[in-house]
Amino acid sequence: MNLWKSLSSLLIAPTCPLCDRPSPRFFCRDCDRQLHACQFDRPAADWQGDLPIFAWGKYEGTLKRSIAALKYNGQPQIAQPLGLWLGEAWQQTMQIPACAIVPIPLHAAKQKQRGYNQATLLAESFCQATRLPLASDALWRIRSTEAQFKLGAIDRAQNLANAFAVNSAFRQRSAGVLLLDDIYTTGATVNAAASCLQQQGIRVRGVIALSRTAKR
Repeated sequence: MNLWKSLSSLLIAPTCPLCDRPSPRFFCRDCDRQLHACQFDRPAADWQGDLPIFAWGKYEGTLKRSIAALKYNGQPQIAQPLGLWLGEAWQQTMQIPACAIVPIPLHAAKQKQRGYNQATLLAESFCQATRLPLASDALWRIRSTEAQFKLGAIDRAQNLANAFAVNSAFRQRSAGVLLLDDIYTTGATVNAAASCLQQQGIRVRGVIALSRTAKR
């Protein structure tokens, strides 16, 4: 009987979502180590300028692979630990007034196809860690756009023209809002979203990103 229990436990043991190896933790030890190897030593190094950026890690290696699994391989559960790590890094680093967290929205058609918005899932976990208020419906994506990774910097900005709208029911806090997304590349997406919010008199204090590409 003990042998049968041991075999059964092996068969139903949870597995790492990135490598499928049995793991008592969410990510196996190797994948966890590789993910944290992507983490920035100074996530707030670019917290300056008109639209400051706080980024947890480099968009490469295992972090890049985990985001792809989250977005394209139907593994929404991956957002929970990644958003938690992002929130913990924010708490350890930043001291600004409590802002509402606004995830970058997907167009309704794309969200229906995917089944969820990865930025919203990351924001939910981030807000659990930081206790900041989540405003998941503050911003809408009203125009379907071409995938940004296919485009150059100029085309990215044009692609996002008039793509967002502010929910008229949203009531911002006086401290303003923070945008949250999974990847920061050229900044075209968050700049378009920030501009839309600012046109409605909403202060955008900065951008929180799980990852960002290497600077050019």
